Amino acid sequence: MHPKTQQILEVFEEINKIPRRSKYEEQISIWLQEWGRSKGFEVRADSLNNVLIKAPATAGYENSPTLILQGHMDMVCEKCKDSEHDFSKDPVRCICDGDWMRGEGTSIGADNGIALALGLVLAEAGKKGEIGHPPLELLFTVDEETGLTGARGLEAGFFEGKVLLNLDSEEEGVFVIGCAGGQNSLITLPVEWELLDTEKEYLFKFFRLSVEGLEGGHSGVEINKQRANGIQLLSLALAGLKEKIGAENVRIVLLNGGSVHNAIPSTAETFMAVYREKLEKAEKAVSDLRQAFKAEYSKTDPNLTLNLEEINREMIFEVAENKILRDEMSNIRLFSAGTEEKLIELILGLPHGVYRMSENIQGLVETSNNLATVRTAENEIMIVSSQRSSNNPRLAEISGKVEAVAKLAGAWVEHEPGYPAWEPDLKSELLLKCKHVYTETFGKEPEIKVIHAGLECGIIGSVHEDMEMVSFGPTIIDPHCPSERIFIPSIEKVWIFLENLLKAYC
Repeated sequence: MHPKTQQILEVFEEINKIPRRSKYEEQISIWLQEWGRSKGFEVRADSLNNVLIKAPATAGYENSPTLILQGHMDMVCEKCKDSEHDFSKDPVRCICDGDWMRGEGTSIGADNGIALALGLVLAEAGKKGEIGHPPLELLFTVDEETGLTGARGLEAGFFEGKVLLNLDSEEEGVFVIGCAGGQNSLITLPVEWELLDTEKEYLFKFFRLSVEGLEGGHSGVEINKQRANGIQLLSLALAGLKEKIGAENVRIVLLNGGSVHNAIPSTAETFMAVYREKLEKAEKAVSDLRQAFKAEYSKTDPNLTLNLEEINREMIFEVAENKILRDEMSNIRLFSAGTEEKLIELILGLPHGVYRMSENIQGLVETSNNLATVRTAENEIMIVSSQRSSNNPRLAEISGKVEAVAKLAGAWVEHEPGYPAWEPDLKSELLLKCKHVYTETFGKEPEIKVIHAGLECGIIGSVHEDMEMVSFGPTIIDPHCPSERIFIPSIEKVWIFLENLLKAYC
């Protein structure tokens, strides 16, 4: 292993000791600031906790342009069902498994903690005289994963460079020069409740019906893999169960699913009351649905399970911490029949998956939608839908479809501020330099891509004019999943490329 690869991994493990969920980056921001000052660098931080560490040019590079090395601090926090990991306080533990580094049943935040580690090791190497480099600005932003808030809030003058190397791509040997824009839609469906009073409760038994074991994945780069959506699959199961044994014999208590807007939902669950006289038919119906789902998604989601387990009323109340599922007499509240019908039809009616392929770039998804999360609250059910497109009119079109379906179900919709697409520039001087250095270094040309995912380059380039930008990074598999892992040899290649790219500015 290259000695710098080892050092990068050691710094990455230090970073992973610090909780860095999206919107909770204060601790990692402080750690980065303290690291920079301890090395004698100029450090800035803004009110959002974005951090800039400035490393002056080494000898011979004083007249070179300032290069920005950019990444984000936050990570998508995903874990396996049986994991007890608490991302708000527990260190993320990594395991080296041959050439791969993975977590212990959790995502590891290589997206994008590895960018932080690369930048820090590079700046320190220059400080020690181990490498030469132009003036560097290490720009580390917050809340990329849930809204690009950090990049969106960067103020004029916070950084000076006009050449930006974004380290948030996940295929070594690929230079990304464009990305999709996006917009989230927040859907609110009012809930009408009915009481299941204690005199009638004995007629029913309570169950948890859950979809688990799905592959999930990044809602941009993996949306074209036709993986199952846990929320829609659970709704299909409920619709099928109601059809088999009668809608009045299956009553929904709550429905939750998904985790974050940019991950394909890998799990979803509903608590429900089932009429005792229909239990045998219900179990048979669930078994049939399980077999049908497993057959349909055998290639994309081989570990798919549809589980039916009996629960008691105390377990229901335990999940609903704010006691939304009972009245003052501890009668259990059920969705009204009308609410059930509207919810299931809304979920099944919302678009999910690829909406349109690019007409200009073969194999590129132009427009897509991710039905991301659903949560039962006291007076409403809240659904998040996440749209992406490299075509702004098409982005408006798919967002409009989401709104139309929601309104038909009696819900209302709030569209969050979107973020722009990053338009590719094939004639960029930075791109040409990167291609030349990569080819000279490794004896083969890199691949040039536009991706169907959001990168901070889109916002930074739209706000700060005349920026030249390229995105690259080591190979990361299954970002936003508990199975996330990084290919260790690719870190070495990125380091060697970066070192040679810096030399090209002398």
